[in-house]
Amino acid sequence: MSNGSTSSAKTAAGKRGSAALIDPGSLMRIKNLELRASAIVEGFLTGLHRSPYHGFSVEFTEYRQYSTGDDTRFLDWKLYARSDRYFIKCFEDETNLRCHLLVDLSRSMSFGTVGYDKAEYAKTAAATIAYFLSLQRDAVGLLTFDEAITDRIPARFRPGHVHQLMMSLERAPAGKATDIEKPLEQIAATVAKRGVVVLISDLLTPIGSLKKNLSYLRARGHEVVVLRVLDPREIDFKFDQPAMFHDVESGRNLYIDPDAARENYLGQFQEHANALQTICNNLGVDLHQISIDRPLELILFDLLADRMKRGRGTVRQRTPIAGSGS
Repeated sequence: MSNGSTSSAKTAAGKRGSAALIDPGSLMRIKNLELRASAIVEGFLTGLHRSPYHGFSVEFTEYRQYSTGDDTRFLDWKLYARSDRYFIKCFEDETNLRCHLLVDLSRSMSFGTVGYDKAEYAKTAAATIAYFLSLQRDAVGLLTFDEAITDRIPARFRPGHVHQLMMSLERAPAGKATDIEKPLEQIAATVAKRGVVVLISDLLTPIGSLKKNLSYLRARGHEVVVLRVLDPREIDFKFDQPAMFHDVESGRNLYIDPDAARENYLGQFQEHANALQTICNNLGVDLHQISIDRPLELILFDLLADRMKRGRGTVRQRTPIAGSGS
């Protein structure tokens, strides 16, 4: 499990060498979600080139002539200078993924104390993963949910597909309760090909059925990653003054003295977190608890580290991969 703590961020930042991490608050001021995701991926790729991950599962195979729509970052300019023709440097990549993003947009995700809420962070994380995988020519799908499934886009790789995903993610949290069971059941029942399922949620919901549904996904051969996104105050409960707290899912108002409630809250919070960790450990599911003030590039590092840890062989394909250098 990767905790969204300062120490873990420093460790990952160290792996990135001198590349600066982008402050999430600054990113959230970019209104266009696709531009936001692009900025994060660019920062991640810069750090990847300076980290121990650079070159993982990537081998140079050949050149091919540039075609309209190819990413110009992979043009070999030295070859162009010699031949006056445009060529893309190709690599052989072992991450032939089919990824399904499950994003919680229930009312509890509208909570935030850092200038933006959990939903905005979760949508940005999903958009970033989708944008990055599209550069790898991998198929990405999306399922958004609250107490019901709200949008479902099958996993594909084709022009305009990522833009469609971004448009779906722009929806604001609307439903009240969180029902994790329905989206997991939907993916397990309808997706026959093995892939990676990434669940992005605060998981502030009873988890009685979570084990059953995650187990079913794992039995179908899917790799599962859970990104649990939380506001910093949900993790440390550092509220200073007694106040009226509003439960956005139940609609109840509760007057709470933080000093009196902190110990009980933190105990129940940790008990819930431990139960989640136990379920995921037993099923071989990667669980990351992430504070929403954590730089988003680190999520991509977490996912890459998970892939390295699993070390599973997948179908090999030829794709342009960032980080060639001529």
